[in-house]
Amino acid sequence: MTPPVFLVGTADLTPGPDTTTTVAGPEGRHAAMVRRIREGEVVDLSDGAGLRARATVVGVGKDSIDCRIGEVHTDPEPRPRMTLVQALPKGDRGELAVEMTTEAGVDTVVPWAAERCVTRWKGPRVQKSLDKWRNTAREAAKQARRSRVPEVTDLADRRTVADLLGDATLAVVLHEDADRTLATAELPADTEAHIVLVVGPEGGFSDAELEAFDGAGAVRALLGPSVLRTSTAGVAALSVLQARTGRW
Repeated sequence: MTPPVFLVGTADLTPGPDTTTTVAGPEGRHAAMVRRIREGEVVDLSDGAGLRARATVVGVGKDSIDCRIGEVHTDPEPRPRMTLVQALPKGDRGELAVEMTTEAGVDTVVPWAAERCVTRWKGPRVQKSLDKWRNTAREAAKQARRSRVPEVTDLADRRTVADLLGDATLAVVLHEDADRTLATAELPADTEAHIVLVVGPEGGFSDAELEAFDGAGAVRALLGPSVLRTSTAGVAALSVLQARTGRW
């Protein structure tokens, strides 16, 4: 089994003979009290931006662990880059979508306030909900042993999404009435490409949204004969692309 991952600051990952660092705060408490990490165990420490250190636990406190830093390296960024534009699902299914796509390797998640979303983020709820999504991405990245925590951007509107699609190498809108499948869609050969997937709300896209996304150069694609929920369509589509692009 691969070692568990704990997130620390970049400055805590300086290699050198007998260099040690203390994992404290919520991460240290989780390591010592929840994971019950013991002296002598091997763990991975990461800054969440690709830097990873193999470390040996040399001491355990009530809510912290002391680690001796070993090899430090930077994991390469996965290519092509993949972004998910996720319409806001109902209840806690938004966090479910973030969790599953993070485990499946998404690089960026863009929460999108689509016209037909039942859920609405307004006022103080915007930051509270963003914090939930970002914390979910952080925890899911650790669970998946990732050294890069996906970015969860600020809440996007239709214009912001259209601009993002216009800048993408390949922009795909998942739509049940599309005449092509994602499994057969033409993919960019450039490893530096940026692929953007758009998942609409349970109520579907509005005509204005589809017009804006078509105008930005997006293509429509179908996943399969069954209709997936908005919270699960993203991980299904991402899995197809991960396999087809060779990231998996």
